Parts: sequence; C-alpha cells; structure tokens
Amino acid sequence: MKKSVLPLVTLCLLAGCASKSPDYSSTAGTVTRDTLLGVPCQVYLPYAYSERTKSGREVFPVLYLQHGMYGSEDDWVTKGNLLRLMDTMLQSKTVREMVVIMPDNFLGSIPPAERQALMAAPNLTPDNTPFDTKNGSAHWRKLTDEQEKDYEMSGYWETHFAEFMAEAENRYSVSREPSQRAIAGLSMGGFHTMHVSHHLHGQFSYIGLFSALVASPEDIPVYSNWQEEVRATVADASLYWIAIGRDDFLYDQLQDYLHWLDENDLKYTYYESAGEHTWQNWQDYICRFMGELFNAE
Repeated sequence: MKKSVLPLVTLCLLAGCASKSPDYSSTAGTVTRDTLLGVPCQVYLPYAYSERTKSGREVFPVLYLQHGMYGSEDDWVTKGNLLRLMDTMLQSKTVREMVVIMPDNFLGSIPPAERQALMAAPNLTPDNTPFDTKNGSAHWRKLTDEQEKDYEMSGYWETHFAEFMAEAENRYSVSREPSQRAIAGLSMGGFHTMHVSHHLHGQFSYIGLFSALVASPEDIPVYSNWQEEVRATVADASLYWIAIGRDDFLYDQLQDYLHWLDENDLKYTYYESAGEHTWQNWQDYICRFMGELFNAE
C-alpha cells in the first residue's frame, strides 16, 4: 500500500478543527502519580475529572503512552512536556479530551518478585561499583545494558498488558471499547506498542509507533511468527501511525518494516521528519498522533 506522507507543519499551531468534547476542553487537565499492577505510572486526567466522572457520568477515551529504553514513567511529562502540549491542542480544539496513562514499561517488563528484589537492591552495578542514572532517568538502574535489554524483550510486558489494562479500567473512568482505546510509544516503547497491539489483536483502534525499534528476537514466543497477527491488527485498526526522523539510527530497520507492510498491502500513515532520535521529534509526533485519535475533527 502506498505510504501516506503528511506535510511538515508545526502541529501545535494548527487550529480551526471542531472538538467533539464539551467546553471543558479549553483548560488542560492534571497529571497524577499512581501504581497499577505494581507498575509506576503517570496519569493525565482531563480538567475537572473527579467532578465529571462521579457516578460514572462521563467516560473518556484512553491512550496508553510508553517511553523508550532507560526511561521511566516521568519521561512524557518532564521531557515530552505533555501537559503543555495538551493545553495548547485543547485550546486550539485539535484534539479530543482523553485520559493518558504513561507506565514505566521497563519495570512492567520484569516479573513482580524480580522487580521488587531489583528495586530493593543496593544502587550498585553487577561489578559492585556505584551506579549512576542513565540518560537522566528517574530510576536507579542496577543492570547492565544487556540485562536491561533482555528484560525489555522478555515478552513479559506484552503477555501481561491485558491485566495492566484491566487494572487501569477499574481505577479510571475510561472506555473499554476498542474504538476508544489507543496505544503508542517511542523507540523501545514503540517496540512494545507494536507487539502489545498484535498480541491483543482487536483491542486498540489507534496504534502509534514513534522512532520505533521493530527488529524482534525470534526465540521469544510473543515475538516469533508475529507477521500473521500484525497483518490482522493493521488491517483492522482505524489508524496505524508510524513516524521517524531521516537521521534516526533506527531509520533503516524501520524502512524494512514499511516495505513489509507495503508488500502485504496494509494501510498505514507514515510521517517522516528531519532530525534524529530526539524529544523534539517525539513531541511533534505525539501532537500529530493525538490530533487524529477518536474521530477528532
């Protein structure tokens, strides 16, 4: 299927699109910290959420938004400026109101007992030297890069995401309809997005891969023979949205994935920007992606 390439504009300056939300959307919501199924999260809640959801009066669409490798649940708020971006887009009425759940998908990739032991361990590397945070992460990592990658690609997060989502739906007033669910992520979070969405085929109508790692280990069941499930997932999705910078180190492997999608005549939206593997790009991508969610007009 021919790629759909969007023109390069500054999305947060777009205006003139009618919002389907009430006038509450003129004001941004708040971000709160929570733990769901033992996984630390940041949760964006629309303006006056508590008042509007009393007795189940209002139910919101939901976006599950994931960070990259070495990141944490704080990244989309502190580095991605999600609250400011939402405020800008809500005021310009280019986005629907929604709940955004931002988990620590790294810790979510570790079984609970191992996770507790890891976080309780001294802040030392495996060779018993003091351990510094990586890339400004909010968490102290006590693993080598290879050990961390092994957890990220263990398949645990993908096979337990349905339980995490059920916990989120019990805690927050969010829709359980696939048409009102979205999932997205950057880099390693894009990897998780790709595999969660096909493992839970039919549960997300909107799927976003930002500068995503898509090369997958074939020796892990959830990642092996993924092609058939991805075909069905992309075919059924309302939006399968992919973006990357031309100078991103993951650019070539993502082009191979796009070529595979084309060979299988699967429809997707592709946006290619300038630049590398940067938050400047990911802020642009999340604005563009959210502007197309839940039949936003």
